[in-house]
Amino acid sequence: MPKMAGRSNNTGVFWLDRLKKLRKQLLEQGLDGILILEPDNRRYLSGFSGSSGALLITSSEALLFTDFRYMEQAAAQAPSFRVIKHGQVIWDDLAGYARGLANLAFEQNFVTYEQFRLLQEKFTESRLVPVAGFVENLRSIKEDVELAEIRRACELADRAFSHILTWLEPGMTELEIALELEFFMRRNGASASAFEFIVASGPRSSLPHGVASGRRAARGDILTMDFGCVVNGYCSDITRTVVIGEASDKQREIYRVVLEAQMAALSALRAGMSGQEVDKVAREIISRSGYGENFGHGLGHSVGLAVHEEPRLSPAGLRVLEPGMVVTVEPGIYLPDWGGVRIEDMVVVTENGCSLLTKSPKELIIL
Repeated sequence: MPKMAGRSNNTGVFWLDRLKKLRKQLLEQGLDGILILEPDNRRYLSGFSGSSGALLITSSEALLFTDFRYMEQAAAQAPSFRVIKHGQVIWDDLAGYARGLANLAFEQNFVTYEQFRLLQEKFTESRLVPVAGFVENLRSIKEDVELAEIRRACELADRAFSHILTWLEPGMTELEIALELEFFMRRNGASASAFEFIVASGPRSSLPHGVASGRRAARGDILTMDFGCVVNGYCSDITRTVVIGEASDKQREIYRVVLEAQMAALSALRAGMSGQEVDKVAREIISRSGYGENFGHGLGHSVGLAVHEEPRLSPAGLRVLEPGMVVTVEPGIYLPDWGGVRIEDMVVVTENGCSLLTKSPKELIIL
């Protein structure tokens, strides 16, 4: 299926600023150029949102290679790049323009073995240098234009949650609920879902990634909904857990612990903390309540052009948070054969704390 062109922000100077920052990294590492194949990195640097293409960036050139289908779109979306229509074998054209580059970087975490073999075969005049994080590190701190799109995506997710509360009734399947969330966001401006929605009811809510099934939500069920949308390339990600019918004492207890852990992490989170330190705040509360073994995933992750980006809030999250980073805070407790609770918000990191991007209510909602 062809990928339609999205709204472009190419009127800003930030495209040239991104190239300047990337070139500075190349210079510092003694590299003559870099080949960009990863789609989100390609879009971040150029603005081009098509599904096929590659960037070749040197100290003096910014080239975008794509095929006949995307030439018009690429010219409109990526005016900072010279657009080149490649032939049947893109590697031949890339290698031709890379002649004279002694040290050429490539994305080691994206290039497959087969692609690397082709690079070795075609780029015979260059020493191929694997690099990681060159573009991803730039992407981790969101610019104002990016935050504006992320806010729009989060606002739409909040509206979808408000809508589903008025629409949902006992007896509906998880798939019906997931589709209604998606349809609402699509009808109101989303270009896509950010990921396959998690809608898990009753005992299935103990599955942290329990994607929607044909199970019907019944009275007395916990219902966990993890969803988000894409607006002009940028994602939202939110989780809310509700109870259908009267909540049991245990459901209220588990919900209280998760909410306490999340609120404590949100209060602590600020620039200068590592992801590991923020994770520890929530994890200690859950552990003290006796459910430490039932919180088996990290506290959160960054969100942007992709729904899972770096840095991470987890026991292994050593990177220090900086102002402008956007992360989720999503503690959970999952009890096999009983159910689970997760509460997730997106925030932007500030010098003195964080600012909520998702603002749906978090008190326990009984439907």
